[in-house]
Amino acid sequence: MTQFFEMVMLLCFGASWPFNILRSYRSRTAKGKSLVFSVLVMVGYISGLLGKFQSGNITYVVAFYVLDLVMVGIDFVLTLRNRALDRAEEAAKA
Repeated sequence: MTQFFEMVMLLCFGASWPFNILRSYRSRTAKGKSLVFSVLVMVGYISGLLGKFQSGNITYVVAFYVLDLVMVGIDFVLTLRNRALDRAEEAAKA
């Protein structure tokens, strides 16, 4: 049952990332985004994964950690892209 509840937690946390990725991709701006927040979330997921491996409790839940980590990573990369686009737009205005 513990694995089920952990999976539900990861699904709930992960449910928002596809929408956030789509918003980041479409908006083409990093305004209102925090790289520090993304890094902290990634560190949290990596810590969860390391805890799973350290305890030897490698179950299907690991797939949800990896999926969430990948989605946060995609959003992180899009935020970097959008920051570059923001800088290019500012330079073009100047």
